[in-house]
Amino acid sequence: MLKIGDFSKLSRVSIRMLRHYDDIGLLKPAETDDFTGYRYYREDQLFLVARITALKDMGFALTDIVRILEIFDDREKLDGFLTARQKELTEQARETEYKLMLLDTARKRLRKEQNMSFDVTVKTIPERYAATVHMVVPRYEDEGMAWSMMGECKEPLIPADPCYAVAEFLDDEFKEENVEIVVSMAVKGRYQDTEHVKFRTLPAVKVASCIIKGSYDQMGEAYATVASWIKANGYQMNGPMFNIYHVSPAQTQNPEEYVTEACFPVE
Repeated sequence: MLKIGDFSKLSRVSIRMLRHYDDIGLLKPAETDDFTGYRYYREDQLFLVARITALKDMGFALTDIVRILEIFDDREKLDGFLTARQKELTEQARETEYKLMLLDTARKRLRKEQNMSFDVTVKTIPERYAATVHMVVPRYEDEGMAWSMMGECKEPLIPADPCYAVAEFLDDEFKEENVEIVVSMAVKGRYQDTEHVKFRTLPAVKVASCIIKGSYDQMGEAYATVASWIKANGYQMNGPMFNIYHVSPAQTQNPEEYVTEACFPVE
């Protein structure tokens, strides 16, 4: 048997944490002296504490580790826990990578001493024949799911010039999930509808718009600029706003090369 101090050294877990493990039922001492309260551990319990440490290093909470140890010998159930944690960490890594990109872009903008400014103009987007996909996506970041639907057409789509690659957001408010959008692309020729892609002639629309050069982290500032301009110049919004992607992730992987036009229908 090992005293708690010796067990702490061998397991590389502090005495304070071993006592906490005892309190929550995660790792009980093999024996506790009723008179002194001293805790004693068996040598084979070092294997158990090694499992606990490994699971902690994977990011599992202690409450989850209690449940995992109960089914540790069931490989199928254990793999389910590990798979779920792997997916969770992968998503966190994506979010962290995106945040790092935003920070890097902001620092580059500071070094160049650039102030974000957007010129607003009123123009008419002409009538055009377009391939359209109308669907609900989990989040705004999942807009690409709608664009990927364009690929289900049996014959290749021939983009018009300009192709007016448009994403229109139909919800009356910002939504954290289940976002309703329509994406469209002007095309040459005539095509048959598919299950998800519908071809129709889109009407001309008068818009107040501005061009955003660079990453999408500028969109909030651009939207605010256009909305303020509309009010200051006596116009009224007349329909859901949409973005035209002149240069998008489909053309470049460098966010600094994106060119997006934010459009607000007006009257």
